Amino acid sequence: MKQIEVQILQQSYLLSCPEGHESRLLEAVERVDTAMTRIRDAGKVRSRERIAVLAALNLAFDIADREATDLAAAPAPQATQTQTSGPASLPLDASTDSQRLQSLVQRLDEALGDDGRLL
Repeated sequence: MKQIEVQILQQSYLLSCPEGHESRLLEAVERVDTAMTRIRDAGKVRSRERIAVLAALNLAFDIADREATDLAAAPAPQATQTQTSGPASLPLDASTDSQRLQSLVQRLDEALGDDGRLL
């Protein structure tokens, strides 16, 4: 395990990283730093902890949105003769996932109040 010192929002962190994955870790650090810097520079949120939570939620939302888009674009798997009943057999619905995620973001925005919006 290799250790790499990085800066996120002008604060140093010493992170462990498996050998050969340094560039991926540095790319992730850059994404987190950029997301946190944008939120801080917007001026609505001051707490480093809140900035980190909002950045994490925004990044998670982006990933979920990308996965939903990829899922919607992927061809549907062929049905088999032996289908089971219940939740395990339900097809994934990207629009339902997106609606649930939007609902979560809205609830978080309401909880944050005047402190800032997620998106």
